[in-house]
Amino acid sequence: MAQELKTTERQVPSKPDGGERTRSRPVFIPRADIYETQDNVVLLVDMPGVASDGVDITLEKRTLAIRGYAADQQHENYRQVYAEYSAGDYERVFTLSEDIDRDGIEASQKNGVLRLVLPKAAPAKARKIQLKMA
Repeated sequence: MAQELKTTERQVPSKPDGGERTRSRPVFIPRADIYETQDNVVLLVDMPGVASDGVDITLEKRTLAIRGYAADQQHENYRQVYAEYSAGDYERVFTLSEDIDRDGIEASQKNGVLRLVLPKAAPAKARKIQLKMA
């Protein structure tokens, strides 16, 4: 069975989240795949050209912010004739549900793909509450 090819437009936010930017580069919204296993929610975020030291992941309350800063690629002794995409940075923000264990989040990166594993919080166990006499 042949796969269908889907062409999508480049997504660029009209204004960056979180204040003024200090870099004069375009900011792209990276594509992300989200899937769920029995114990985790996994995010795969595409950020080609971003090295591991250029990734910034912050979690504040329930807001997970992912930023990727790509390095400029200068090729000596070459003249660019054609480019299908321009260099830029990446920014994506997610709101987490209460079902995520925020202390157990793990991140790794390989081949331009950021992988975040968000473990599900254990369900609250039933317990007996003792009555204290006043």
